[in-house]
Amino acid sequence: MSHVGNNRRLMSDINVTPFVDVMLVLLIIFMVTVPMMMQGVEVNLPKTTTKNIKTQEEPLILTINKKREIFLEKHEVKLDGLEQKLVKIFQNRKDKEILLRADKDVPYGFVIKVMARVKGSGIDKLGMVTEPLD
Repeated sequence: MSHVGNNRRLMSDINVTPFVDVMLVLLIIFMVTVPMMMQGVEVNLPKTTTKNIKTQEEPLILTINKKREIFLEKHEVKLDGLEQKLVKIFQNRKDKEILLRADKDVPYGFVIKVMARVKGSGIDKLGMVTEPLD
């Protein structure tokens, strides 16, 4: 007995063209939106010659603007509540690290008050953000 019939095999290849099209569209969307998301609190940073800090985790950014307003990332925080807020944020983090961005026109005494609150909350590392000299 011979087997008479269709001797075709099923094709099991995946058509990747629609997948590539979708990925390219997503890439373009992210390339357009990321620069818009990088905006934060506007401060005029002091200029200095220093090396960049290498960190493992994305550090929290603490900003002091010219009006002496304090921001954790983009959220405004009062000086009196800063220490408690930082304790809550860093209670589950292994590396307690924060970067301070202060406008160059903010009085030195006010920056030191903020730094004292940061150290009082148990932060191990406090880095200062500056702009490089031209």
